[in-house]
Amino acid sequence: MTWDWEKDGRRVLAVILAAALMALNIKTFVRTGDLFPGGVTGLTVLIQRLAENFWGIQLPYSPINILLNAFPVYVGFRFVGKKFTLLSLLMILVSSFLTDLFPAYVITYDPLLIAVFGGILGGVAVSLCLYVDATSGGTDFIAIYLSQKRGVETWNLVLGFNVVILCIAGLFFGWDKALYSIIFQYVSTQTLHTLYRSYQKQTLFVVTRNAQEVCDAIHIASHHGATISDAIGSHSHSPYKLVYSVISGADVKTALQAVREADPEAFVNSIRSTEVRGNFYMRPKD
Repeated sequence: MTWDWEKDGRRVLAVILAAALMALNIKTFVRTGDLFPGGVTGLTVLIQRLAENFWGIQLPYSPINILLNAFPVYVGFRFVGKKFTLLSLLMILVSSFLTDLFPAYVITYDPLLIAVFGGILGGVAVSLCLYVDATSGGTDFIAIYLSQKRGVETWNLVLGFNVVILCIAGLFFGWDKALYSIIFQYVSTQTLHTLYRSYQKQTLFVVTRNAQEVCDAIHIASHHGATISDAIGSHSHSPYKLVYSVISGADVKTALQAVREADPEAFVNSIRSTEVRGNFYMRPKD
């Protein structure tokens, strides 16, 4: 494991900023609205509130969150990537300690505003982490391991984990809190999908006369291959080639520019892919 002090230094600064945003979100929107975020963060908040309401004990956030992340961090070190895991561990530690250090601050008491803007802030924090190849910890480690190493779809597993947290929260603290937490998590997820596209997949259909040059351009831009088939224009009856490829959403802009340079007259249709099975290249974590 080697470090590029300039590049990785920027990554560290981005992770610290994301950790501060995460802690700020918890001490303002999440705590004021009695919301329950997804993943290990939500489980930590749930344990804190159960201890406070039923045993009168105010547990600090950091030891609970760090303890719950111990096994996921081990999975990251063992199977995902060491530098990726170290940066994620930095995110976990800094966000945990800052959550205990930051004072509680009320921006608004409106539960809908809290759910919406808290979700946006949470999505921005997670997106910033993912953008520099780190994660906020918890279920993200397990999801990346299962998807990259085992080829297992993880959406239902993560969703099921969050449903359990929300059901427990609804039973003990009222279903209105659970329902507003669903809005919070939905807004956070939509923000993440808008800002971070590496886990999204896009299908390219390219009608061209320079099929091999287009395929080479796509491969250079995205590390993905393509399929070439024969095509005939319905109006002109001219022979063409149809290039079909599925690439990462983060590579779409670069790939389209490369295709345009390979064949300025190519007709390109880019479509969002909701599910892909088979051998799809994903850049390994460092």
